[in-house]
Amino acid sequence: MDGQERAAAPVLVFDSGLGGLSVLRELRAQVRDYPFVYVADDAGFPYGDWQEGALRERLVALFGTLLVRYAPQVVVIACNTASTLALADLRAAYPAVVFVGTVPAIKPAAARTRSGQVSVLATPGTVQRAYTRELIDEFAASCRVTLVGAAGLAAMAEQQLRGDAVDEQRLRELIAPCFVEQEGQRTDIVVLACTHYPFLLNTLRAVAPWPVDWLDPAEAIARRTRSLLPQRDAAAGEDRVLLTSGVVDPALQRVLQGFGLTRLDTAIVRQD
Repeated sequence: MDGQERAAAPVLVFDSGLGGLSVLRELRAQVRDYPFVYVADDAGFPYGDWQEGALRERLVALFGTLLVRYAPQVVVIACNTASTLALADLRAAYPAVVFVGTVPAIKPAAARTRSGQVSVLATPGTVQRAYTRELIDEFAASCRVTLVGAAGLAAMAEQQLRGDAVDEQRLRELIAPCFVEQEGQRTDIVVLACTHYPFLLNTLRAVAPWPVDWLDPAEAIARRTRSLLPQRDAAAGEDRVLLTSGVVDPALQRVLQGFGLTRLDTAIVRQD
């Protein structure tokens, strides 16, 4: 691949579903001179239902196809579960590819908290992963960190993103463990450790028992990605989207169009 072809290569953004659109939105604000390919592994969603070994194998195999097909400049894994589970495997399998992962924003949360009470709202898999606990030990040892694994919250975010109402009482129950009051200090930061969760932000604020800083890592991911990309003079090409299931209902089509994603690639990648 010569320099001109390489300069035209896209940035590939990957998630299990629609949550990575929150990262894509910020990337498009900061990275204006590259086209994007958004890949939603909706055939595998939700990743929380997978055994770790099987999911790791799926991701490595799926990227074997995606990297040949799109030859991206950079791959953004806009999924905490995939990043904390398989980022090392992907880098080992494809050492020539630049991967940017998404991990719980525990370091900035520890730097920003005033009360010392920080909560991490994540999928059950991210909460259980050793990687998450290592981040706490390294960057937040002086804080009281509460890990909250909220089963079904990513699905609720997709539901709201598609325009459907969510059960606010259920949402209130799922996030209640994030709000801790101890020795006169209250939780003041909740890390959104799933890229789906920012789409629930307005509802999260409405049902929260007190105001907190909801920490979304999308801006930091976009900055990191921008720093890894060479300057381009040419205008960006057309953005595209690939769904591994190939199923696009009218509600999903409206969501994708709202993010400027009007081109759906027709060749479907399957890893059944």
